[in-house]
Amino acid sequence: MRISTTRSALLAGAVAVTLSATALPAAFAAPSSSAVISEVYGGGGNSGATLTRDFVELANAGSAAYDLSGLSVQYLPGAPSAGSQWQVSALTGSVAPGGRYLVAQAAGTGGTVTLPTPDATGTVAMSATAGTVALVSGTTPLTCKTAADCAADTRIVDLVGYGTAVVREGSGPAKGASATASVARAASFADTDDNAADLTAAAPSPVNAAGETSGGGEDPGDPGNPTEPGTVRIHDIQGTTRVSPLDGKAVTGVPGVVTAVRTSGSRGFWIQDTAPDADPRTGEGVFVYTGSAAPAVQVGDSVLVSGTVDEYYPSTTTQSVTEITAPKATVVSSGNALPAPVVLDAKAVPSKYVPSAGGGSIDALPLEPSTYALDLYESLEGTRVQIADTRVTGATTKYHEVWVTVEPKQNPTRRGGTLYASYTDQNTGRIKVISLDPAAPVPTANVGDVLAGTTSGVLDYDSYGGYNLQATALGKVTDHHLRREVTRKQKGKELAVATYNVENLDALDDQAKFDTLAEGVAVNLSSPDIVSLEEIQDDNGAVNDGTVGSEATLKRFTDAIVAAGGPRYSWRYVAPQDGKDGGEPGGNIRNVFLYNAKRVGFVDRPGGDATTPVAAVKTKKGVTLSVSPGRIAPASAAWDDSRKPLVGEFRFHGKSVFVVGNHFASKGGDQPLHGRYQEPVRSSETKRVQQAKEVNTFVKSLLAADKSARVVVLGDLNDFAFSPTVGALTDGKVLKPLITTLPKNEQYSYVYEGNSQTLDHILTSPGVRRFDYDVVHINAEFADQASDHDPQIVRVDVNAPDHGHGHGGHGHHGHH
Repeated sequence: MRISTTRSALLAGAVAVTLSATALPAAFAAPSSSAVISEVYGGGGNSGATLTRDFVELANAGSAAYDLSGLSVQYLPGAPSAGSQWQVSALTGSVAPGGRYLVAQAAGTGGTVTLPTPDATGTVAMSATAGTVALVSGTTPLTCKTAADCAADTRIVDLVGYGTAVVREGSGPAKGASATASVARAASFADTDDNAADLTAAAPSPVNAAGETSGGGEDPGDPGNPTEPGTVRIHDIQGTTRVSPLDGKAVTGVPGVVTAVRTSGSRGFWIQDTAPDADPRTGEGVFVYTGSAAPAVQVGDSVLVSGTVDEYYPSTTTQSVTEITAPKATVVSSGNALPAPVVLDAKAVPSKYVPSAGGGSIDALPLEPSTYALDLYESLEGTRVQIADTRVTGATTKYHEVWVTVEPKQNPTRRGGTLYASYTDQNTGRIKVISLDPAAPVPTANVGDVLAGTTSGVLDYDSYGGYNLQATALGKVTDHHLRREVTRKQKGKELAVATYNVENLDALDDQAKFDTLAEGVAVNLSSPDIVSLEEIQDDNGAVNDGTVGSEATLKRFTDAIVAAGGPRYSWRYVAPQDGKDGGEPGGNIRNVFLYNAKRVGFVDRPGGDATTPVAAVKTKKGVTLSVSPGRIAPASAAWDDSRKPLVGEFRFHGKSVFVVGNHFASKGGDQPLHGRYQEPVRSSETKRVQQAKEVNTFVKSLLAADKSARVVVLGDLNDFAFSPTVGALTDGKVLKPLITTLPKNEQYSYVYEGNSQTLDHILTSPGVRRFDYDVVHINAEFADQASDHDPQIVRVDVNAPDHGHGHGGHGHHGHH
């Protein structure tokens, strides 16, 4: 079984089936007398298995046909983590009375016997030993991850947990599943809503709607070792859409020349036809997946490959990679010349990114490689390509990957990156480069450097950024000497307030991390008066023992700032309730204020704790806080399993300044820009908009009590300046996003998949009348980084006259 880029053979999992809304039982309370999950097998293709694919079999114990239109089978790992998601396989047709219905799932590299012709085909790599399968009404993924929560979900028609699955019916999961055994119901299809009692382990026995058993309908036979090409060419396999017209079918003697070999991770080799057709939509290269076996071919070999065509989806929302699996390759000759690579440059790549399917799948849309960049890349999947003198737009990662652009004039930033300008203006020239030679990885490069000369290899696709060049020949890096910025020192009358995401800092981290982050504060930020920190963890980090304090972490950090030449900072925070603020399990992540007490005063008002909301209090002298430090509406559902904003009241030159430190919910779970669903759904945005509304409501309460109140809202908002999140935060023009006051080509603080973008923000109320703002680039563009975020700073003149006007500026770059 294969999943993700490591394609693990034994994943613990769970499966669910989705049905039409016409006949919903009351969760698990009423055992089904009609459609049930009759057999589950996750060992297909594993070592020792006979069958080549996983499957889920449904059965109808009723007296009338059961309509499956709009239903789905869904799967969940047996021990689901916070990031686990139900994987969906849509169904069509119906189950006859007393009949069966076969859903084929992912194929492995083992086994010799194929399934009977499936009635539906999914791509789920199920676990052989533990998981959950559900039959569900509809195709929307389930969200439940406990037996109780799933029992309460009325969309679930039937559910089977096996092995050690957490989600199951009744007293426990069905036992005995393995690489050679499925779990199946008795011939009566009896369902008492107790998986342990209803299903037993035995040799897998899949049956389809036609009554066929294993070996019927899909048997490719023994391809043997053909010496002549078969009738199928690679362009026939690739077809004119993203999904092969031969998906699931056996092919024999497909000819091609080996263009590249991958010996680690997802092992296999690429072949390319030397006699292409005239259709630019149909690719001429394909990946041959050998699984755990090292490829027994070499570059330049002319081969005939037999096996089964498979569309491999790295995850449920990505596009697929067309592959030949369970292969047998005959080497006809060696030392052959390779097909000339396709040149990817600004002339070749279209300016449009991807077609729209109104949020649906683009899998079935005919490719338009001259119109859309992703269609061009898809038409070249598995094909030799070449790039030359490409600018680096995403620094080399710890996984030895680097992002470059083949469109150098596309949204360039001042420092050499590529700006992510809007949801509709995608950067089509971005591509990730990976070396196929583990002994010669991609060299270290920063944004703005150039991968000089030619880089060539094959075009591939994965879930971590989409299309990528698997390089067989790498160019050399030309260093453009990108420097870390140093902002100017604040003047005596200026209050300097900064935000910095310090990436899960805790007292167990290496001293080097503390020292580098401290230098960023003391030197690059020129020792701000207030620093709002995100991602400070409790003192023992991911150790989950109830610790919630951060005193040791903050002592080490502030000591390191002094050692780096900065002031002795004091700190304020509100410790979260254990396990309630999300982030790394056990880490108890929170927002913290550091402040230089020699320059600015903190107004302590007692009573602020994890559950007490802060409120604006109107007085004759202006507005104050009910508690300081405090948290905004901590009981609101907007902050469930998420960081609560920290609010503090500061005094500078006799004036009050209210600072709100934020760390909004992450973008985890959003569909990728390069994925199969277009336009992508930004599901995580809903929570951030709720959070933004809570902060906006609080700021409005401050301004209602004193319209000239000086409020600085800042932090990692995990969203863009043009997002609905920032729109909700600024509603009523109570806050001004300072990132938009910079020149366009400087509006970024984070680099993701080669896009320079803004997740961090500083916003100010109308009472902040004169300011100077700067994003200080010290991390995001560099391969060597202490955090993946760049800090930001605003210098505020608190005594600016009422008739003054705020002005934005890019600070003082170039002081190194």
